[in-house]
Amino acid sequence: MLEFIQKLISELAPENAREITEMPLLSLPVEVPPDNANGDITINFFKLAKLLKGKPDILAARAAEILSTRPEVLKAEAVKAFLNIEFEPSFLHSSVPGRIDWILAFPEKKGGRVVLEYSAPNTNKPMHLGHVRNNTLGQAVGAILKKAGRELVSVNLINDRGIHICKSMLAYERFGNGELPSEKGKKGDHFVGDFYVLFDAELRRQIAQLKAEDPSLEGLSDDELFSKTEIGAAAQDMLKKWEAGDDRTIALWKKMNKWVIDGFEETYRRMGIKFDKIYLESETYLLGKDIVSEGLARGTFQRRDDGAVYVDLEKEKFGRKVLLRSDGTSVYITQDLGTTVEKAKDFAPDSQIWIVGDEQILHFKTLFAVLAKLGYAWASSLFHLSYGMVNLPSGRMKSREGTVVDADDLFDQMAGLAMEACKERYGDKLPEDIEERCEIIGMGALKFMLLKFSPKTTMTFDPSASLKFEGDTGPYVQYACARINSIMRKADAQGAGISGNMDWSLLSGKEEKQLAIRMLFYPKAVHESADKLDPSILAGYLLELAKAFSRFYKEFPVLSAESQELRCARLALCDATRRILEDGLGLLSIRAPEAM
Repeated sequence: MLEFIQKLISELAPENAREITEMPLLSLPVEVPPDNANGDITINFFKLAKLLKGKPDILAARAAEILSTRPEVLKAEAVKAFLNIEFEPSFLHSSVPGRIDWILAFPEKKGGRVVLEYSAPNTNKPMHLGHVRNNTLGQAVGAILKKAGRELVSVNLINDRGIHICKSMLAYERFGNGELPSEKGKKGDHFVGDFYVLFDAELRRQIAQLKAEDPSLEGLSDDELFSKTEIGAAAQDMLKKWEAGDDRTIALWKKMNKWVIDGFEETYRRMGIKFDKIYLESETYLLGKDIVSEGLARGTFQRRDDGAVYVDLEKEKFGRKVLLRSDGTSVYITQDLGTTVEKAKDFAPDSQIWIVGDEQILHFKTLFAVLAKLGYAWASSLFHLSYGMVNLPSGRMKSREGTVVDADDLFDQMAGLAMEACKERYGDKLPEDIEERCEIIGMGALKFMLLKFSPKTTMTFDPSASLKFEGDTGPYVQYACARINSIMRKADAQGAGISGNMDWSLLSGKEEKQLAIRMLFYPKAVHESADKLDPSILAGYLLELAKAFSRFYKEFPVLSAESQELRCARLALCDATRRILEDGLGLLSIRAPEAM
C-alpha cells in the first residue's frame, strides 16, 4: 500500500519522480483518519507541498481525480489539504496483514552503533522503584533501537565506591556484629541497605545533638554539618583509607560489595536484563583522575589555592566545577570522565546515551562540556535521556530513611495482585501454571505503566490501577494476545486453521479494515520511538491496536463466521494482530502469556 501511495505522489510531480521514489516509505505523510472522516487512510498534503511545488488543496484534489479510475480504490475524497482514501478490501488486506512478514522484518532500518548506559545502581542499598523505571526504560530503548536498525551495546556502570558506600560500610562495622546476609535470611543488597538506613539515623541523631549544644548551627544544612559530626568525619576518613588502599578497608569493601552485586544479579534476572559489559566505578575512577592530571598539565584545568583542581566553565554558564577535591579524592564527575573515554575506546560508538534521572541534567551538561573542552570530537554525540521521578500514592520515596519500595518487594507485590485477580476469574480451579502467568502479568503491568508515560513525566505509580484488565494497561494488551491465542487453539482443535489462499475481499467491514490499517503503522511507531528515545509512543500504538482488535472482535464472529473462507480470512487477521502485539510487547521487555 505504501508503494501505491508513493507512486501516486510521483504522478503528481513527474519531474521529481526519482526523488519521490527514493523517499523512505515510512516518511510518507500517511495518517489514520479522524473518527469523523471517511476513508481507510488520509494523506496530508501540507507535508508534501514543498516537494511537489504546489498548493496543498490543489494537490489533494488532483490526487483524488487520479485515483477515481483506479480499481484498488473504492473512493477518494479531497477535504482541503487532506485526501481520504477508501481501498477495495482485497487490496487493503493483501497489502497489510497479507504482508505481515514484511512489516515485522522492518523496512528502512537506520544504522549506527549506540552505547546505551543504564541502571547504574549504588552498592549501598537494593534497587528501588526509581531503578525499576530506569531499568525498564533501558531495556525498552535498547530493544527499540535494535529493531530500528542500530547496533546496540548495553552497559552498566555500578557505583561501588564513594562516600555513600562508606556510610553502609561504617554502619556495618559498628552495628553489624559480624552477621552475614544468610544468617538474617536476606538478599545481600537488602542486608547492606539496612545499614545505610542505620547510618542515616545515627547521623541525624548526632546533627540534632550538635544543634542542641550550639544553637548557632541551626541554620546550617545537614550536608554542611556532615563533616562536623563524629560519624560523618569517620565516613570521610574511611573513604580516604579506601583510596589509599588500606588493606582492612578494602577487605570490608570487597565483602559487602559482593553481597550487594549478587543481590543485584537476582533482580536483573527477574527483569530479564543482560548487559554487554559491566563497568565498576572502582576500576574507572582512576582513569578519570589521569584525565584530570593531563588536563591540568595542558592548562585546560586549574588548581585552587587549597589544592583542589577545577575547570572554568563560566563561558558555558556552568561556573567553576571542581574535578578533584583539595585532599586529592575524586568527585562524581571524575569517574564519569574516565568511563566515558573508556567506552569510546572500547566500542568506537557513533553515539553514547545515558539513562539517568532528571536531577542529573546539570551534571551531564557539565560532563559533556568538560569533554568538549578536552578536545574530544565525539563530545557532540553524547546524549542524556533524562526521566522524571516515580512517586507513590503515599508520596515521595527516601532511601536514607528506608521509605523506598524495594524492587524485589514490588515484583512480589505485583505477582500477588495478579494472583488475586486470577483467583477472582478462576475461583478454585486455578491452572497448573498460575504462578508463571501471574509473574508475567504482574511484571507486564508494572513495566507497561512505567513506559506508557513519556520519560520526561514525573509520575505516580499505583500498583492496583496498573493491573486492571480494562483501560490503558499492560494486562489489557496482554489479554488481546491471550484471546487470540484461545481463538487459534480452538480453530486448530476444529481442524480449520489458516489456509494458504486467502479471500481478502470478504473483509469489507469497517472494523476489519480499521484493524488492518492499524498494523500498517507499526514500523512507523517503532522508528518514531527510536528517533525520539521514547517508548511511550510504541506503548500508545499497542494500546490502539489492542483496542482496534477489541472493536473488531465485538462486531464480527471469527470461529462462527458464515463461511469457511470468511472464517479463514478473519483468523489470518487475528494472527497478524497477535504477531504485532507480541513483537511490540517484546520490545517493551514484556512477555505475552499464552493464556490469562
